[in-house]
Amino acid sequence: MEKEKIEHYKNLLLAEKAQLEKELADVGRINPNNPDDWEAIPESTEKEADPNDRADEMESLEDNTAIVNELEVRWAHVKKALAKIEDGSYGKCETDGELIPEDRLDANPAALTCIEHAQ
Repeated sequence: MEKEKIEHYKNLLLAEKAQLEKELADVGRINPNNPDDWEAIPESTEKEADPNDRADEMESLEDNTAIVNELEVRWAHVKKALAKIEDGSYGKCETDGELIPEDRLDANPAALTCIEHAQ
């Protein structure tokens, strides 16, 4: 793959990574013990005496955990694709080593496999 095309995908991935980190920061924080892991936080971190308020806080934590889990998977794929750009293996299917078609990378720059091996 030509260098300028790889640079194009790198820019797309960097922009997506920044957007994902912004969205993750809205519902979570980086785990202080593992910078590659995000953990959900409730919408309100105030300690409330009212049991109903605590129940609402726990519900928001559960909702945020689901959101963090989904975003974190995509964030990890984007980071892995960026690492592949750095090590020169970007654009190759992780299953068979063949080049991933550019139309697939155009649709999903973080794709790690060709369509055939996506499942």
